[in-house]
Amino acid sequence: MRVWFLSAGLALMCMAQNAAAGTVLIVGDSISAGFGLDTRLGWVSLLEQRLKQEGFSDTVINASISGDTSSGGHARLPALLAEHQPEVVVLELGGNDGLRGQLPTQLKQNLASMIDSARAGGAKVLLLGMQLPPNYGVRYTTAFAQVYTDLGKEKDIALVPFFLEGIAGKPELMQADGIHPAVNAQGQLLENVWPALKPLL
Repeated sequence: MRVWFLSAGLALMCMAQNAAAGTVLIVGDSISAGFGLDTRLGWVSLLEQRLKQEGFSDTVINASISGDTSSGGHARLPALLAEHQPEVVVLELGGNDGLRGQLPTQLKQNLASMIDSARAGGAKVLLLGMQLPPNYGVRYTTAFAQVYTDLGKEKDIALVPFFLEGIAGKPELMQADGIHPAVNAQGQLLENVWPALKPLL
């Protein structure tokens, strides 16, 4: 009888764990795709390790593509939501929009639509903000960064104001192109994300 109760208890624990397990969908560009790195050392892989260490059973789906823009992510998101039905969606897009000089208003429209779509599917959203180098001009860089701040307030979602905080502008933490974080910066990327992501799990 004791063995039966033990087995039943273990079965119930497993069922509860599976019920609590969710999916974290990351829709990003080269920074989250691990451009120039062994992807096993990228911040998304470090996130998977952190989840296990913290006792979470969530699955991480990395749907990031190098070179992607907010328009590309916007086009891809409906199929990703239908396939994975995530509990949390992390949006890490916009850097390539800015580097191409695209209008901040278009970036905001694309991200806002993605936020709305994710929420309509029952997911919580974390937005990772980006900033541009100063050589793009004060007016443009200010308007670009403001997109993320405004969306965080208007949509009342979790926000990391600047994903590359503590990394950008430090050559020792960047790859040779000066755009992509090096392998020794991946841990800092995770630390920038984790405090905002953990409450959503």
